[in-house]
Amino acid sequence: MRQRLANVTPTDVFLWIIRIVIIGAVVWGSVATLSSGKYSGENWADFIIFGLSQGGIYALIALGYTLVYGILLMINFAHGEVFMSGAFTAYHVALAFGNSGFLDRNPIVAMLIVTLVSMATSVFVAVLLERIAYRPLRKAPRLVPLITAIGASYFLQYTFRGLYGSGISTYPDVAALDREVTIAGVGITLTQLVVIGASLVLMAVMYSFLQYTKTGKAMRAVSQDKDVAALMGIDVDRVIVITFALGGALAGAAGVLYALIFKQVHFFMGFFPGIKAFTAAVLGGIGNPVGAMIGGFFLGMFESVGPSLFLDGLGIPAPYQLKDVISFSMLVLVLIFAPAGILGEQLYVKKA
Repeated sequence: MRQRLANVTPTDVFLWIIRIVIIGAVVWGSVATLSSGKYSGENWADFIIFGLSQGGIYALIALGYTLVYGILLMINFAHGEVFMSGAFTAYHVALAFGNSGFLDRNPIVAMLIVTLVSMATSVFVAVLLERIAYRPLRKAPRLVPLITAIGASYFLQYTFRGLYGSGISTYPDVAALDREVTIAGVGITLTQLVVIGASLVLMAVMYSFLQYTKTGKAMRAVSQDKDVAALMGIDVDRVIVITFALGGALAGAAGVLYALIFKQVHFFMGFFPGIKAFTAAVLGGIGNPVGAMIGGFFLGMFESVGPSLFLDGLGIPAPYQLKDVISFSMLVLVLIFAPAGILGEQLYVKKA
């Protein structure tokens, strides 16, 4: 016990004080909000449903970050623009379908086509990034591809600004999804139901692919040791390209789901969802796909419920305007207090 106390530094004491203050503020604000009765049960249900919808989108984008990091040990900060490229390109297809009436007559077929266009565009951009920007730097110091990723992010932003314009474009409404259904006494729009369901299905497909297919096993082998995997006959370059393609496909699908929820696209739309998805990946344990899924849903819920739950109780005016602050503060706190994330330590022990 004395030896442990002797090893405690002033930095450790300071960090513990921060922990206690944060936990105390969250508990105090939550108790104050719940005891005030300001929000009804229906309000809380709406917060939770929106948080699940938002979290599903974050989780799909976060999978792209964590898959690439698991194999290349690099953060692809251009992944937010991969997400943007698919949604922005698919917007023009959705607009054409909306103007022609095809979207109203055949909403399922139309949205499937829009989603496929978005996924194909994002896959193309992701693979192009890997081939042109990252592959030549594979053996470079780790800071070099990181700086390259930031540069690629700006390049893609302004490329698509030049292609599609700098204005905010509104996605056409899907009339078939405007209705509301009741599940277990809770009202939920069909749009939210589709977003939550589609994100869960895509994540289940991705998990099954990684666990049970030959290519998925090759990806896991390369993430363990690229050199040994190459000696065993695995085409490492092909696996890396497939990894970027899978991340791009998930980002493209997330782009359409994002457009269904928020109804707008623009050339800068990938920045904030990209940073938040990165936060989700770090929260769950960067490099761990299951952790990315959990982190995405957790962050979505925390961002949706948190402002009203504990910020409102602390007397902060317009607390929902601080939801982005909550997300980025969580990133800083996770990096300080639990850099391995929720499942990252388990992954580390397993690899060891």
